[in-house]
Amino acid sequence: MVSQMQPTSERRFPDMRTAISDMDGARDWMASICGPHGLRATRPERLNFHQSGTVLHSTATTIGYVEYGTDVTIAVRSESPLNCYSVSLPVCGQQELSAHGQLWLSDRDRGLIVSPQESQDLDIAGDCRKIHLAIPRAALQRVLQTLLQRPVDTHIVFHPDMDAVTGDQASWWRMVKLLISELELSGPILPPFYLSGDFELTLLKGLLLSQPHNYSEQLAGRAAKTPPHYLTKARQFIENNARDPLALEDIERCAGVSRFKLFEGFREYFGCTPMGYLKQYRLEAVRREIIGDGSLRSISSAAMGWGISHLGRFSTEYKALFGESPSDTLKRNAKKSGIKR
Repeated sequence: MVSQMQPTSERRFPDMRTAISDMDGARDWMASICGPHGLRATRPERLNFHQSGTVLHSTATTIGYVEYGTDVTIAVRSESPLNCYSVSLPVCGQQELSAHGQLWLSDRDRGLIVSPQESQDLDIAGDCRKIHLAIPRAALQRVLQTLLQRPVDTHIVFHPDMDAVTGDQASWWRMVKLLISELELSGPILPPFYLSGDFELTLLKGLLLSQPHNYSEQLAGRAAKTPPHYLTKARQFIENNARDPLALEDIERCAGVSRFKLFEGFREYFGCTPMGYLKQYRLEAVRREIIGDGSLRSISSAAMGWGISHLGRFSTEYKALFGESPSDTLKRNAKKSGIKR
């Protein structure tokens, strides 16, 4: 039975929230968001489905959280395709996608995209709670046509696997998490920026530009936006010297432009200030060490090795950026690697 959850002291999305205890209800609820699909479970009596989210009105994209409470399989078939691209990243637990004769495992570090016209099965663990976006096919196609400046005559088919730790895909996931954070924390009147069509357009453009798909090669020639030389020089200077004490004046001196021009350029091309870029680069570098070095035992030494001296602030900023504390990342990575700590 579908039931609307009553407001509590917990943070909630303003538009959509439900709790469902039967399979048909859960399937029908998600079908109203994503389109037709099958839903099966080995223990359907344990189903404890929750979904909370909001609809971004310019593109009709739904964004929020989904969990089923028991192991389920979502079946999508090409003869009855979804009406959206289903993009998800677990906050906890795991899911696994079977498509194109391959398997893709998804956890906090790896997201998934289910393209609507493909036959595929998505297995979701009972302890999996995930960020979920349902992006309408038509909306994404319109954005792609604008970027290519021509009509698109075939479906967009994404590579299913998304890196949520490093690179452009990770940057896109951070933007998604920022939006969710604003939706959770804000009152009934959200900041205009997050309600604007411009932000939604940025979200869809970012996905098309960061995640490989069948139009990526064509898109690269038109959509590539090369930063001016002074910005490339400043960014490289930051990355080369991120382990050392750096001040804004050092970056200005390297770039050889005014502070105003430097800030304007960083915001246009990188979406942050020069010092914000430095902070994010350091946090990502520490996370790479935690995940990549199976012998790492001291998070503090790793952080200080990247020029981070205020460890309390580091832990707070790390959790805000990645959704978990540094120690949680270490424990989870150790568990995945079979290492006891």
